[in-house]
Amino acid sequence: MIENFEFTTVILNHDQYDGITIDSSSIPNNVLEFEKDLCLIIEKIENKKLLWVKLSIEQSQFIPMLTKHNFVFHHCNERDITLVKRLIVKPVIPTATNHTLGVGAVVIDDDKLLVIKDRIWQKYKLPGGHIDDSENISNALKREVYEETGIEVEFESIVSLGHFSPAQFGESNLYVVCRATALSKEINIIDDEEIMDAKWIDIQEYLACEDVHSYNKAIVKNALETIGFKIDTRTDLITRENISYEIFF
Repeated sequence: MIENFEFTTVILNHDQYDGITIDSSSIPNNVLEFEKDLCLIIEKIENKKLLWVKLSIEQSQFIPMLTKHNFVFHHCNERDITLVKRLIVKPVIPTATNHTLGVGAVVIDDDKLLVIKDRIWQKYKLPGGHIDDSENISNALKREVYEETGIEVEFESIVSLGHFSPAQFGESNLYVVCRATALSKEINIIDDEEIMDAKWIDIQEYLACEDVHSYNKAIVKNALETIGFKIDTRTDLITRENISYEIFF
């Protein structure tokens, strides 16, 4: 529900957390003018717990004024930041992003394992990397393997899930490792700025190599011994509209 209150030209949008979000497209360009509207909103709204505002990077001049009125940072990305103001004591606030997501790939073909060496670790390990915003696990798997090795793959199943904290930027990291089927065999590194080498190696040779981390060895052994969680293709499991999802059983 969106309302244009009589006391301000700023549009307010009610949310499921019993709060109100200020429509950033309706914010005046002038800081003092916006502050005047904001003070009216804070004074007039009743029976609400939270007041939200999402600013684009072009609207960053409003941040000092908002923090002066007790707004705090909630979450952000490269192009925008969301702030929230508590209107009551101890309201329920949805958790902000507090982790990064990574995906790794166990790709086996004719008893050969696909491995890479990057410029950070400089030892052979499984291909993989960060899952981008709004990217499905299976798509991230295909993209990362292709960028690092030039090999096209198809998702099979999830064979391992790791949780590490603290990780990058002090956040937690969830590392999802998937078994994948190779659709091609010829190595052709696309991301040569990050990847030093990629190759197929005999599985037993890899497992016996002293330079391979024991965690990677455990993942490969588990992938050989378990089916893992596969994607459920039923379309009636989620009724929420306009949402991209993958479910694994």
